[in-house]
Amino acid sequence: MTTPAAATAALAYDVEQVRRDFPILAMQARGRALAYLDNAASAQKPEVVLAAMEGFYRTANANVHRGVHLLAERATAAYESARMRVARFLGAAEPAEVVFLRGTTEAINLVARSFARPRLEPGDEVLVTEMEHHSNIVPWQLVCAEAGARVVPVPVDDAGSLDLDAYDRLLGPRTRVVAVTHVSNALGTVNPVAEIARRAHRAGAAVVVDGAQAAPHLAVDVQALGCDFYAFSGHKAYGPMGIGALWGRGELLAAMPPFQGGGEMIRRVRFAGSEFAAPPARFEAGTPNVAGAVGLAAALDYLDALGVERIAAHERDLLGYASERLAAVPGIRLVGTAPDKAPVLSFVLDGTHAHDVGTVLDSDGVAVRAGHHCAQPLMERYGLVATTRASFALYNTRAEADALVAGVDKARRLFA
Repeated sequence: MTTPAAATAALAYDVEQVRRDFPILAMQARGRALAYLDNAASAQKPEVVLAAMEGFYRTANANVHRGVHLLAERATAAYESARMRVARFLGAAEPAEVVFLRGTTEAINLVARSFARPRLEPGDEVLVTEMEHHSNIVPWQLVCAEAGARVVPVPVDDAGSLDLDAYDRLLGPRTRVVAVTHVSNALGTVNPVAEIARRAHRAGAAVVVDGAQAAPHLAVDVQALGCDFYAFSGHKAYGPMGIGALWGRGELLAAMPPFQGGGEMIRRVRFAGSEFAAPPARFEAGTPNVAGAVGLAAALDYLDALGVERIAAHERDLLGYASERLAAVPGIRLVGTAPDKAPVLSFVLDGTHAHDVGTVLDSDGVAVRAGHHCAQPLMERYGLVATTRASFALYNTRAEADALVAGVDKARRLFA
């Protein structure tokens, strides 16, 4: 239920003004006003992000770091300024702890390959939770298969909260890595990362956090979380696709071998052997996505200007309102009811496939996600093939939540 305090905070938030910052929200979908509720997959981009990227290509487009001409200087300054912006966003000790990559998936693969693989031996274990996205399962399976180690799942309860007692029992002397999502993309559950990290470190394990779903909704401070690596994607945080960042503790990054070889990541190349650059360059082989980094920095500035607490209050109000209204639809089962949730609302409708619900909603201009959400082990845990997922963002409204509920009720009547 929406509390009076949350409703008051949401009223102070001018969502209509915010919506005007996002050009795509003015379009129609299937002849109806677009209600974009697929933000956990990818969020829309404000005008300031689009302008920042266009400005880079119009006035500073060049490769970074080695050029001595004006445009190269501008590009390098923009790229490294974006790194500093991401470092501030994450609470990193220094910008050199931030590696730019294509997104969370590539970041986790880098950590699995360059950090974990050299340390894994036969019989070692990597703990992951049942609620992980495939990108925080499969990379660990690949390196464990090579090393003779194994991936061990930590269970979640019926509400979608992590079973911390089971986690304690599974932590052991062979645990080398604990990989955990900060926020579940399929359930919305916010995990107690600081406590998870504290217990993992007591057992001698490193902690890798998938922050893809947390970055748009929560204040992130890697020092307070106590993790060893933290990854997030720009496109879920109102930035461009194809850019993301990995934060790693400086001493760990310095001890890791390269993930890819090529230009930029070297200090010296000879046929007899090569010397590698210090982090972060060591992990950024080839021409980087400079415009993407510039756009990401602009997105983080935008979030800062709106204020994380104000955004969170607005999203909590939306989630509470939509959950209460949707739960009243006959035949609905909400999937993921943990007490601490980000604005993700997954559900199933009796006798109706999630894809059919999504198709009916799309016909009314409501964009949701239907499927297993790259979380098939989690679906199996709940005895499901798929769910319909509505995920809210800083520009969504109660009217859009009403459109969601009306569309689901329409699907119920169509397929009854």
